[in-house]
Amino acid sequence: MERIELTELAALLREAAGEDEGAALDENTLDTPFLDLGYDSLALLQATGVVERDHDVMLDEEALAEAQTPRQYLDLVNRALAARAAA
Repeated sequence: MERIELTELAALLREAAGEDEGAALDENTLDTPFLDLGYDSLALLQATGVVERDHDVMLDEEALAEAQTPRQYLDLVNRALAARAAA
């Protein structure tokens, strides 16, 4: 089953925000809000666009707005990928 891992999300956010922006994402920051990590809504929007395009999945905008941490975001994306695979 296709999944997005933390390392992929971290790379997407670094690319969207700029290499020098935002904190490193690791297991210790999974429950830290994106804003506290230095990633704004524009970086998340750009990363989401890449995820949707590269993984051929549409993500729920309301659920995305509620995904405030890397763990919540990854859970949302991976649930969508699992649902697509099951269809």
